[in-house]
Amino acid sequence: MKDRKPIFLMAPAMAWLTAFMVIPCLLILALAFFRRGTYGGIEYTFTLENLALVVDPLYAGIFLKSAGIAGLAALIAVVIGYAAAFAIAAAPARRQPILLFFAVLPFWSNYLVRTYAWIVLLNREGLITGVARWLGYDGELPRLLYTESAVVIGLVYNYLPFVILACYAPLSRLNPEISEASRDLGASGWTTFRRVILPMTVPGIATGFVFVFVLSIGNFVTPALLGGGQFQMIGNLVYAQFLTANDWPFGAALSMVLIGIMMGLLTLQTFATERAAGAKREEG
Repeated sequence: MKDRKPIFLMAPAMAWLTAFMVIPCLLILALAFFRRGTYGGIEYTFTLENLALVVDPLYAGIFLKSAGIAGLAALIAVVIGYAAAFAIAAAPARRQPILLFFAVLPFWSNYLVRTYAWIVLLNREGLITGVARWLGYDGELPRLLYTESAVVIGLVYNYLPFVILACYAPLSRLNPEISEASRDLGASGWTTFRRVILPMTVPGIATGFVFVFVLSIGNFVTPALLGGGQFQMIGNLVYAQFLTANDWPFGAALSMVLIGIMMGLLTLQTFATERAAGAKREEG
């Protein structure tokens, strides 16, 4: 009975995931192998045309562009988030919960509200322009809204708390005596960080990077609002195929490739975490 207890505890979660994630994904996978009907809808004739169309240079270019934007957003979020997590972990223990509270405070507001707020900040009459004018700058400011930079800023802002939490976990568990021993042996602060602290927190960095990348590459709200429809990301393309072009089979094919990329990254992140944990156990 004792051995079956974990199975009973996991059963509700597994049933939920099966009903609302696994089965819908299998249905989407099946749709990818049918044809689009003449007037929309689905014609149940087996074909590989939809998967072949995904590698067309037009759509492959959108995939690469989406990966580039998501990768840049993830990289910036990791740099900012790691620094913030490092500062929180180095703060006195009684202040850390308060600092973490402020770090995740943006999650208390709706995603759309947070994204619309950036429209107010970045438009030509927004806060940033107002501050520049107040400081005495009279020249023409570069356009900030409806650019790729605006999309990257929005993605970094919305997903930054994930990176802070992912990096804070390993940083808060570090034994301070290890850093003290490194400094006692003559290592500088930078060398201690580079050769001791950073390698031991790689799993948190990898988790934060994958979180932001996976959430960003399929995002369609931020590119639509902050990009102004100037360019497409793969999330917008999937959205258009299902709700505008009424081409569900091709939208399903794009979705499955996107899910495949996400699962591949999550698998690599899991292997990296397991390898780091194994190396840590061997050192212990």
